[in-house]
Amino acid sequence: MQKSVNKYNLFLHSALTEENPFIETNDVIKWLNKRNSSINVKIERINFSDMKLWQFDNKTSNLKHNTGNFFSIDGIHVYTNYGSINQWEQPIINQPEIGFLGFITKTFNDILYFLVQAKIEPGNVNKIQISPTLQATKSNYTCAHKGKSPAYLEFFKNQNRCEILLDQLQSEQGARFFKKRNRNIIIKTNEDIEISENFIWLTLGQIKKLINFNNLINMDTRTVISGIPFGDINEKTIVNISSLKNAFSRDMLFSALNTNKALHSFDDIIAWFTQMKTKYDLNIRKIKLSDVSNWVVEENQIRHLDNKYFKVIAANIEIDNREVSSWMQPLIQPAQEGLIAFIIKKINGIYHFAVQAKVECGNFDIIEMAPTVQCLTGNYKETKFGSLPFLDYIINAKSNQIIIDTMQSEEGGRFYKEQNRNLIIKADDNIELVLPTNYCWMTLHQLLTFLKFNNYLNIQTRSLISALSFI
Repeated sequence: MQKSVNKYNLFLHSALTEENPFIETNDVIKWLNKRNSSINVKIERINFSDMKLWQFDNKTSNLKHNTGNFFSIDGIHVYTNYGSINQWEQPIINQPEIGFLGFITKTFNDILYFLVQAKIEPGNVNKIQISPTLQATKSNYTCAHKGKSPAYLEFFKNQNRCEILLDQLQSEQGARFFKKRNRNIIIKTNEDIEISENFIWLTLGQIKKLINFNNLINMDTRTVISGIPFGDINEKTIVNISSLKNAFSRDMLFSALNTNKALHSFDDIIAWFTQMKTKYDLNIRKIKLSDVSNWVVEENQIRHLDNKYFKVIAANIEIDNREVSSWMQPLIQPAQEGLIAFIIKKINGIYHFAVQAKVECGNFDIIEMAPTVQCLTGNYKETKFGSLPFLDYIINAKSNQIIIDTMQSEEGGRFYKEQNRNLIIKADDNIELVLPTNYCWMTLHQLLTFLKFNNYLNIQTRSLISALSFI
Protein backbone atom coordinates (compact mmCIF):
# COMPACT_ATOMS: atom_id res chain seq x y z
CA MET A 1 0.00 0.00 0.00
CA GLN A 2 1.24 3.47 -0.83
CA LYS A 3 2.24 6.01 1.79
CA SER A 4 -0.71 7.91 3.23
CA VAL A 5 -1.26 11.52 2.13
CA ASN A 6 -3.46 14.31 3.45
CA LYS A 7 -6.48 13.47 1.32
CA TYR A 8 -8.43 16.54 2.46
CA ASN A 9 -5.80 18.87 1.02
CA LEU A 10 -5.57 16.79 -2.14
CA PHE A 11 -9.32 16.85 -2.70
CA LEU A 12 -9.70 20.55 -1.85
CA HIS A 13 -6.79 21.63 -4.05
CA SER A 14 -8.24 19.62 -6.95
CA ALA A 15 -11.71 21.09 -6.35
CA LEU A 16 -10.22 24.60 -6.51
CA THR A 17 -8.32 23.89 -9.74
CA GLU A 18 -9.69 24.15 -13.27
CA GLU A 19 -6.41 24.58 -15.17
CA ASN A 20 -5.47 21.26 -16.77
CA PRO A 21 -2.48 20.69 -19.08
CA PHE A 22 -4.14 17.55 -20.47
CA ILE A 23 -7.41 19.11 -21.63
CA GLU A 24 -9.23 22.41 -21.05
CA THR A 25 -12.74 22.28 -19.63
CA ASN A 26 -14.37 23.68 -22.80
CA ASP A 27 -12.57 21.07 -24.90
CA VAL A 28 -14.09 18.20 -22.89
CA ILE A 29 -17.40 18.71 -24.69
CA LYS A 30 -15.61 18.64 -28.06
CA TRP A 31 -13.88 15.43 -27.01
CA LEU A 32 -17.23 13.88 -26.02
CA ASN A 33 -18.80 14.93 -29.32
CA LYS A 34 -15.90 13.33 -31.18
CA ARG A 35 -16.28 10.11 -29.23
CA ASN A 36 -20.03 10.16 -29.86
CA SER A 37 -19.60 10.45 -33.62
CA SER A 38 -17.11 7.57 -33.75
CA ILE A 39 -19.25 4.96 -31.97
CA ASN A 40 -22.20 3.06 -33.38
CA VAL A 41 -25.20 2.90 -31.06
CA LYS A 42 -28.55 1.27 -31.77
CA ILE A 43 -31.32 0.93 -29.19
CA GLU A 44 -34.50 -0.79 -30.38
CA ARG A 45 -37.64 -1.54 -28.38
CA ILE A 46 -38.76 -5.16 -28.72
CA ASN A 47 -41.35 -7.51 -27.25
CA PHE A 48 -40.55 -9.38 -24.07
CA SER A 49 -40.90 -12.68 -25.95
CA ASP A 50 -38.07 -11.60 -28.30
CA MET A 51 -35.67 -10.76 -25.47
CA LYS A 52 -33.06 -13.52 -25.55
CA LEU A 53 -31.84 -14.93 -22.21
CA TRP A 54 -34.68 -13.20 -20.33
CA GLN A 55 -38.00 -14.74 -19.33
CA PHE A 56 -40.93 -14.49 -16.95
CA ASP A 57 -40.40 -17.04 -14.18
CA ASN A 58 -43.07 -19.77 -14.15
CA LYS A 59 -43.50 -19.64 -10.37
CA THR A 60 -43.12 -15.94 -9.47
CA SER A 61 -43.79 -14.43 -12.92
CA ASN A 62 -40.82 -12.12 -12.21
CA LEU A 63 -38.82 -11.02 -15.25
CA LYS A 64 -35.31 -12.39 -14.83
CA HIS A 65 -32.14 -13.40 -16.67
CA ASN A 66 -31.76 -17.10 -17.39
CA THR A 67 -28.45 -17.25 -15.49
CA GLY A 68 -29.91 -15.68 -12.35
CA ASN A 69 -27.32 -12.89 -12.64
CA PHE A 70 -27.67 -9.17 -13.41
CA PHE A 71 -31.10 -8.18 -12.02
CA SER A 72 -34.80 -9.03 -12.10
CA ILE A 73 -38.09 -7.13 -12.20
CA ASP A 74 -40.11 -8.25 -9.17
CA GLY A 75 -43.51 -7.39 -7.75
CA ILE A 76 -43.93 -5.91 -4.26
CA HIS A 77 -46.72 -4.83 -1.94
CA VAL A 78 -45.83 -1.75 0.13
CA TYR A 79 -47.31 -0.62 3.45
CA THR A 80 -46.19 2.54 5.23
CA ASN A 81 -47.62 5.16 7.55
CA TYR A 82 -45.58 7.84 5.76
CA GLY A 83 -47.38 10.24 3.44
CA SER A 84 -50.95 10.32 2.21
CA ILE A 85 -50.91 6.95 0.40
CA ASN A 86 -50.37 4.14 2.88
CA GLN A 87 -50.18 1.09 0.62
CA TRP A 88 -49.68 0.22 -3.01
CA GLU A 89 -48.17 -2.39 -5.30
CA GLN A 90 -45.56 -1.91 -8.00
CA PRO A 91 -42.78 -3.54 -10.04
CA ILE A 92 -39.27 -2.92 -8.71
CA ILE A 93 -35.70 -3.70 -9.78
CA ASN A 94 -34.13 -6.39 -7.61
CA GLN A 95 -30.34 -6.34 -7.96
CA PRO A 96 -28.84 -7.63 -4.70
CA GLU A 97 -25.23 -7.65 -5.87
CA ILE A 98 -22.92 -4.75 -4.99
CA GLY A 99 -21.15 -3.13 -7.92
CA PHE A 100 -18.08 -0.90 -8.26
CA LEU A 101 -18.30 2.83 -8.95
CA GLY A 102 -14.67 3.84 -8.79
CA PHE A 103 -12.12 6.47 -9.76
CA ILE A 104 -8.41 6.04 -10.22
CA THR A 105 -6.67 9.28 -9.24
CA LYS A 106 -3.09 10.44 -9.59
CA THR A 107 -1.15 13.59 -8.74
CA PHE A 108 0.56 15.61 -11.44
CA ASN A 109 2.49 18.69 -10.22
CA ASP A 110 0.83 18.26 -6.79
CA ILE A 111 -2.72 18.40 -8.24
CA LEU A 112 -5.01 15.36 -7.94
CA TYR A 113 -6.55 14.26 -11.25
CA PHE A 114 -9.44 11.87 -11.78
CA LEU A 115 -9.41 9.33 -14.61
CA VAL A 116 -12.86 9.66 -16.22
CA GLN A 117 -14.43 7.61 -18.98
CA ALA A 118 -16.59 8.52 -21.96
CA LYS A 119 -19.20 5.80 -21.55
CA ILE A 120 -22.43 4.99 -23.32
CA GLU A 121 -25.30 3.42 -21.43
CA PRO A 122 -28.38 2.25 -23.37
CA GLY A 123 -30.72 4.61 -21.52
CA ASN A 124 -28.60 7.77 -21.80
CA VAL A 125 -30.45 10.73 -23.32
CA ASN A 126 -27.36 11.81 -25.29
CA LYS A 127 -25.39 8.60 -25.79
CA ILE A 128 -22.03 9.34 -24.13
CA GLN A 129 -21.72 10.79 -20.64
CA ILE A 130 -18.72 11.15 -18.33
CA SER A 131 -18.54 8.19 -15.98
CA PRO A 132 -16.08 6.95 -13.34
CA THR A 133 -12.97 4.99 -14.32
CA LEU A 134 -14.78 1.80 -13.39
CA GLN A 135 -18.55 1.43 -13.49
CA ALA A 136 -19.48 -2.22 -13.22
CA THR A 137 -21.97 -4.52 -11.56
CA LYS A 138 -20.70 -7.74 -10.03
CA SER A 139 -22.13 -9.59 -13.02
CA ASN A 140 -20.09 -7.32 -15.29
CA TYR A 141 -16.76 -7.57 -13.50
CA THR A 142 -17.09 -11.33 -13.01
CA CYS A 143 -17.84 -11.56 -16.76
CA ALA A 144 -21.22 -13.26 -16.40
CA HIS A 145 -21.96 -11.74 -19.83
CA LYS A 146 -19.07 -13.83 -21.33
CA GLY A 147 -17.45 -10.62 -22.57
CA LYS A 148 -14.25 -8.70 -21.80
CA SER A 149 -13.31 -7.47 -18.33
CA PRO A 150 -13.83 -3.75 -17.71
CA ALA A 151 -10.76 -1.57 -18.22
CA TYR A 152 -8.60 -0.93 -15.12
CA LEU A 153 -10.50 -3.50 -13.05
CA GLU A 154 -7.19 -4.89 -11.75
CA PHE A 155 -6.46 -1.67 -9.84
CA PHE A 156 -9.66 -2.08 -7.82
CA LYS A 157 -9.36 -5.82 -7.28
CA ASN A 158 -5.76 -5.54 -6.05
CA GLN A 159 -6.07 -2.47 -3.86
CA ASN A 160 -2.71 -3.03 -2.13
CA ARG A 161 -1.10 -1.43 -5.16
CA CYS A 162 -3.01 1.82 -4.49
CA GLU A 163 -4.02 4.08 -1.62
CA ILE A 164 -7.74 4.19 -0.85
CA LEU A 165 -8.93 7.79 -0.49
CA LEU A 166 -12.66 7.04 -0.21
CA ASP A 167 -14.60 3.80 0.24
CA GLN A 168 -18.35 3.88 0.92
CA LEU A 169 -21.48 1.81 0.37
CA GLN A 170 -24.17 4.12 -1.04
CA SER A 171 -27.76 3.49 -2.03
CA GLU A 172 -29.41 3.65 -5.42
CA GLN A 173 -32.85 5.10 -6.31
CA GLY A 174 -35.16 3.98 -3.50
CA ALA A 175 -38.36 4.24 -5.56
CA ARG A 176 -36.98 2.00 -8.33
CA PHE A 177 -34.47 -0.41 -6.71
CA PHE A 178 -35.06 -2.80 -3.82
CA LYS A 179 -32.30 -2.20 -1.26
CA LYS A 180 -29.65 -1.68 -3.93
CA ARG A 181 -26.21 -0.38 -3.00
CA ASN A 182 -22.92 0.22 -4.77
CA ARG A 183 -19.37 0.53 -3.54
CA ASN A 184 -18.24 4.10 -4.19
CA ILE A 185 -14.46 4.10 -4.15
CA ILE A 186 -11.60 6.46 -5.03
CA ILE A 187 -8.06 5.10 -5.19
CA LYS A 188 -4.75 6.88 -5.77
CA THR A 189 -1.89 5.40 -7.75
CA ASN A 190 1.70 6.38 -8.45
CA GLU A 191 1.97 4.02 -11.42
CA ASP A 192 2.29 5.12 -15.01
CA ILE A 193 -1.04 4.23 -16.63
CA GLU A 194 -1.65 3.73 -20.32
CA ILE A 195 -4.72 5.82 -21.15
CA SER A 196 -7.12 4.56 -23.83
CA GLU A 197 -8.97 6.86 -26.22
CA ASN A 198 -12.13 6.73 -24.09
CA PHE A 199 -10.43 8.09 -20.95
CA ILE A 200 -9.01 11.46 -19.88
CA TRP A 201 -7.64 13.10 -16.72
CA LEU A 202 -9.78 15.85 -15.14
CA THR A 203 -9.49 17.83 -11.92
CA LEU A 204 -12.35 17.75 -9.44
CA GLY A 205 -12.91 21.42 -10.19
CA GLN A 206 -13.44 20.61 -13.87
CA ILE A 207 -15.87 17.80 -13.12
CA LYS A 208 -17.94 20.06 -10.88
CA LYS A 209 -17.94 22.81 -13.53
CA LEU A 210 -19.17 20.34 -16.15
CA ILE A 211 -22.16 19.41 -13.97
CA ASN A 212 -23.50 22.84 -14.92
CA PHE A 213 -24.23 21.36 -18.37
CA ASN A 214 -27.33 19.25 -18.93
CA ASN A 215 -26.86 15.46 -18.92
CA LEU A 216 -23.08 15.54 -19.30
CA ILE A 217 -21.85 14.00 -16.03
CA ASN A 218 -23.59 10.72 -15.34
CA MET A 219 -25.25 9.79 -12.07
CA ASP A 220 -22.49 7.39 -11.07
CA THR A 221 -19.84 10.11 -11.30
CA ARG A 222 -22.04 12.47 -9.33
CA THR A 223 -22.70 10.01 -6.52
CA VAL A 224 -19.00 9.19 -6.05
CA ILE A 225 -17.71 12.77 -5.99
CA SER A 226 -20.53 13.85 -3.68
CA GLY A 227 -18.92 11.84 -0.88
CA ILE A 228 -15.54 13.54 -1.13
CA PRO A 229 -14.54 15.12 2.22
CA PHE A 230 -12.65 18.40 2.47
CA GLY A 231 -11.77 18.41 6.17
CA ASP A 232 -12.41 21.44 8.33
CA ILE A 233 -11.13 24.98 8.63
CA ASN A 234 -7.42 25.54 9.29
CA GLU A 235 -4.97 28.25 8.31
CA LYS A 236 -4.50 26.83 4.82
CA THR A 237 -8.23 26.56 4.09
CA ILE A 238 -8.81 30.11 5.35
CA VAL A 239 -6.36 31.28 2.68
CA ASN A 240 -8.22 29.19 0.08
CA ILE A 241 -11.57 30.69 1.08
CA SER A 242 -10.35 34.29 1.11
CA SER A 243 -8.77 33.91 -2.35
CA LEU A 244 -12.04 32.91 -4.02
CA LYS A 245 -13.48 35.65 -6.22
CA ASN A 246 -17.05 34.34 -6.32
CA ALA A 247 -18.95 35.25 -3.13
CA PHE A 248 -21.29 32.26 -3.28
CA SER A 249 -18.36 29.88 -3.81
CA ARG A 250 -16.71 31.35 -0.70
CA ASP A 251 -19.90 30.91 1.29
CA MET A 252 -20.42 27.35 0.11
CA LEU A 253 -16.84 26.33 0.83
CA PHE A 254 -17.24 27.86 4.29
CA SER A 255 -20.38 25.73 4.77
CA ALA A 256 -18.38 22.66 3.70
CA LEU A 257 -15.53 23.31 6.14
CA ASN A 258 -17.02 25.04 9.18
CA THR A 259 -17.70 22.90 12.24
CA ASN A 260 -18.91 25.35 14.91
CA LYS A 261 -21.67 27.54 13.46
CA ALA A 262 -24.30 24.95 12.63
CA LEU A 263 -27.82 25.46 13.93
CA HIS A 264 -28.00 21.86 15.17
CA SER A 265 -25.25 19.69 16.63
CA PHE A 266 -24.36 16.36 15.05
CA ASP A 267 -25.91 14.56 18.03
CA ASP A 268 -29.11 16.59 17.64
CA ILE A 269 -29.39 15.54 14.00
CA ILE A 270 -28.79 11.88 14.89
CA ALA A 271 -31.57 12.11 17.49
CA TRP A 272 -33.94 13.73 14.95
CA PHE A 273 -33.16 11.09 12.33
CA THR A 274 -33.58 8.24 14.81
CA GLN A 275 -36.94 9.65 15.83
CA MET A 276 -38.04 9.72 12.18
CA LYS A 277 -36.98 6.09 11.73
CA THR A 278 -39.00 4.98 14.73
CA LYS A 279 -41.99 7.10 13.75
CA TYR A 280 -42.46 5.62 10.28
CA ASP A 281 -43.11 2.02 9.27
CA LEU A 282 -42.10 0.41 6.00
CA ASN A 283 -43.24 -3.15 5.32
CA ILE A 284 -42.46 -4.76 1.97
CA ARG A 285 -43.96 -8.06 0.86
CA LYS A 286 -42.85 -9.84 -2.31
CA ILE A 287 -45.73 -10.78 -4.63
CA LYS A 288 -46.02 -12.21 -8.12
CA LEU A 289 -45.35 -9.66 -10.81
CA SER A 290 -48.54 -10.82 -12.54
CA ASP A 291 -50.52 -10.07 -9.33
CA VAL A 292 -49.42 -6.45 -8.95
CA SER A 293 -52.66 -4.48 -8.75
CA ASN A 294 -53.25 -1.57 -11.14
CA TRP A 295 -50.39 -2.72 -13.36
CA VAL A 296 -50.71 -4.71 -16.56
CA VAL A 297 -48.16 -6.90 -18.34
CA GLU A 298 -48.39 -6.45 -22.12
CA GLU A 299 -46.33 -7.93 -24.90
CA ASN A 300 -43.85 -5.03 -25.00
CA GLN A 301 -44.30 -3.18 -21.70
CA ILE A 302 -45.38 -3.39 -18.07
CA ARG A 303 -47.36 -0.26 -17.28
CA HIS A 304 -49.69 1.30 -14.76
CA LEU A 305 -53.34 1.26 -15.82
CA ASP A 306 -53.37 5.08 -15.81
CA ASN A 307 -49.96 5.27 -17.55
CA LYS A 308 -48.48 6.89 -14.45
CA TYR A 309 -45.08 6.56 -12.76
CA PHE A 310 -43.01 4.43 -15.16
CA LYS A 311 -43.01 1.54 -17.61
CA VAL A 312 -40.83 -1.54 -17.89
CA ILE A 313 -39.79 -2.00 -21.52
CA ALA A 314 -37.57 -4.46 -23.39
CA ALA A 315 -34.64 -3.32 -25.54
CA ASN A 316 -32.26 -4.78 -28.09
CA ILE A 317 -28.96 -2.93 -27.70
CA GLU A 318 -25.87 -2.53 -29.88
CA ILE A 319 -22.93 -0.42 -28.64
CA ASP A 320 -19.51 -0.75 -30.26
CA ASN A 321 -17.12 -0.04 -27.41
CA ARG A 322 -18.64 -2.07 -24.57
CA GLU A 323 -17.31 -5.29 -23.02
CA VAL A 324 -20.16 -6.98 -24.94
CA SER A 325 -21.19 -5.23 -28.15
CA SER A 326 -24.81 -6.42 -28.24
CA TRP A 327 -27.32 -7.66 -25.69
CA MET A 328 -30.96 -7.45 -24.61
CA GLN A 329 -32.41 -6.28 -21.31
CA PRO A 330 -35.36 -4.61 -19.58
CA LEU A 331 -35.23 -0.84 -18.95
CA ILE A 332 -37.34 1.48 -16.80
CA GLN A 333 -38.96 4.31 -18.77
CA PRO A 334 -40.37 7.23 -16.74
CA ALA A 335 -43.78 8.74 -17.39
CA GLN A 336 -42.37 12.27 -17.09
CA GLU A 337 -39.33 14.22 -15.94
CA GLY A 338 -38.86 14.69 -12.20
CA LEU A 339 -37.73 17.50 -9.95
CA ILE A 340 -35.26 17.50 -7.05
CA ALA A 341 -34.41 20.70 -5.20
CA PHE A 342 -32.72 22.05 -2.11
CA ILE A 343 -33.68 25.27 -0.40
CA ILE A 344 -30.63 26.81 1.28
CA LYS A 345 -30.61 29.59 3.88
CA LYS A 346 -27.94 31.51 5.75
CA ILE A 347 -28.20 30.80 9.47
CA ASN A 348 -25.54 32.12 11.87
CA GLY A 349 -23.77 33.46 8.78
CA ILE A 350 -23.41 30.02 7.17
CA TYR A 351 -25.47 28.27 4.50
CA HIS A 352 -27.75 25.48 5.69
CA PHE A 353 -29.75 23.00 3.59
CA ALA A 354 -33.40 22.13 4.31
CA VAL A 355 -33.06 18.33 4.45
CA GLN A 356 -36.07 16.02 4.32
CA ALA A 357 -36.37 12.64 6.06
CA LYS A 358 -38.04 10.60 3.32
CA VAL A 359 -39.39 7.05 3.11
CA GLU A 360 -39.03 5.22 -0.20
CA CYS A 361 -40.11 1.64 -0.75
CA GLY A 362 -36.66 0.36 -1.72
CA ASN A 363 -34.74 2.03 1.11
CA PHE A 364 -32.34 -0.19 2.99
CA ASP A 365 -33.30 1.26 6.38
CA ILE A 366 -36.73 2.92 6.04
CA ILE A 367 -35.62 6.56 5.74
CA GLU A 368 -32.87 8.46 3.98
CA MET A 369 -32.01 12.16 3.89
CA ALA A 370 -33.58 13.62 0.76
CA PRO A 371 -33.66 17.07 -0.86
CA THR A 372 -36.21 19.65 0.31
CA VAL A 373 -38.44 18.59 -2.58
CA GLN A 374 -38.21 15.31 -4.47
CA CYS A 375 -40.82 14.52 -7.13
CA LEU A 376 -39.83 11.52 -9.21
CA THR A 377 -42.76 9.14 -9.50
CA GLY A 378 -45.61 11.64 -9.88
CA ASN A 379 -46.03 14.60 -12.20
CA TYR A 380 -44.95 17.60 -10.13
CA LYS A 381 -46.41 19.98 -12.74
CA GLU A 382 -49.87 18.62 -11.96
CA THR A 383 -49.47 18.39 -8.18
CA LYS A 384 -52.29 20.10 -6.29
CA PHE A 385 -51.28 23.54 -5.03
CA GLY A 386 -49.99 23.38 -1.47
CA SER A 387 -50.14 19.58 -1.18
CA LEU A 388 -46.37 19.10 -1.09
CA PRO A 389 -44.26 21.24 1.26
CA PHE A 390 -42.09 23.84 -0.51
CA LEU A 391 -42.95 22.68 -4.06
CA ASP A 392 -44.88 25.83 -4.96
CA TYR A 393 -42.13 27.97 -3.46
CA ILE A 394 -39.47 26.27 -5.58
CA ILE A 395 -41.46 26.34 -8.82
CA ASN A 396 -42.17 30.06 -8.34
CA ALA A 397 -38.67 31.04 -7.20
CA LYS A 398 -37.32 34.29 -8.63
CA SER A 399 -34.36 34.19 -10.98
CA ASN A 400 -32.04 35.82 -8.41
CA GLN A 401 -32.77 32.96 -6.00
CA ILE A 402 -31.76 30.19 -8.41
CA ILE A 403 -28.18 28.99 -7.89
CA ILE A 404 -28.32 25.76 -9.90
CA ASP A 405 -30.87 24.75 -12.53
CA THR A 406 -29.91 21.84 -14.78
CA MET A 407 -31.35 18.64 -16.23
CA GLN A 408 -29.49 15.58 -14.99
CA SER A 409 -29.88 11.95 -16.02
CA GLU A 410 -30.57 8.94 -13.91
CA GLU A 411 -28.34 5.91 -14.41
CA GLY A 412 -28.62 4.87 -18.07
CA GLY A 413 -27.88 1.20 -17.48
CA ARG A 414 -31.31 0.68 -15.96
CA PHE A 415 -33.34 3.81 -16.81
CA TYR A 416 -34.38 4.77 -20.32
CA LYS A 417 -33.91 8.51 -20.93
CA GLU A 418 -34.91 9.45 -17.40
CA GLN A 419 -33.85 12.94 -16.37
CA ASN A 420 -34.71 15.25 -13.50
CA ARG A 421 -34.58 18.98 -13.06
CA ASN A 422 -31.94 19.71 -10.39
CA LEU A 423 -32.40 22.98 -8.49
CA ILE A 424 -30.74 24.78 -5.60
CA ILE A 425 -32.73 27.81 -4.42
CA LYS A 426 -31.67 30.53 -2.01
CA ALA A 427 -34.38 31.23 0.55
CA ASP A 428 -35.90 34.66 1.02
CA ASP A 429 -37.63 35.89 4.18
CA ASN A 430 -40.68 33.70 3.46
CA ILE A 431 -38.74 30.59 4.52
CA GLU A 432 -38.68 30.53 8.30
CA LEU A 433 -36.22 28.88 10.63
CA VAL A 434 -38.85 26.45 11.95
CA LEU A 435 -39.41 23.57 9.50
CA PRO A 436 -41.97 20.73 9.40
CA THR A 437 -41.08 17.86 11.74
CA ASN A 438 -39.56 15.67 9.04
CA TYR A 439 -37.20 18.46 7.91
CA CYS A 440 -33.94 19.67 9.45
CA TRP A 441 -31.44 22.46 8.66
CA MET A 442 -27.94 21.07 8.05
CA THR A 443 -24.67 22.62 6.87
CA LEU A 444 -22.77 21.17 3.94
CA HIS A 445 -20.09 19.97 6.36
CA GLN A 446 -22.72 18.00 8.26
CA LEU A 447 -24.08 16.46 5.06
CA LEU A 448 -20.56 15.46 3.99
CA THR A 449 -19.98 13.95 7.44
CA PHE A 450 -23.09 11.76 7.13
CA LEU A 451 -21.83 10.61 3.73
CA LYS A 452 -19.03 8.77 5.51
CA PHE A 453 -21.64 6.29 6.73
CA ASN A 454 -24.01 3.95 4.89
CA ASN A 455 -27.65 4.69 4.08
CA TYR A 456 -28.02 8.28 5.23
CA LEU A 457 -28.09 10.52 2.15
CA ASN A 458 -30.17 9.33 -0.80
CA ILE A 459 -28.88 9.46 -4.35
CA GLN A 460 -30.89 12.59 -5.23
CA THR A 461 -29.27 14.49 -2.35
CA ARG A 462 -25.88 13.29 -3.52
CA SER A 463 -26.61 14.44 -7.07
CA LEU A 464 -27.32 17.98 -5.88
CA ILE A 465 -24.31 18.10 -3.54
CA SER A 466 -21.98 17.02 -6.35
CA ALA A 467 -22.95 20.10 -8.38
CA LEU A 468 -21.69 22.56 -5.75
CA SER A 469 -18.56 24.16 -7.19
CA PHE A 470 -16.07 26.19 -5.17
CA ILE A 471 -14.61 28.07 -8.16
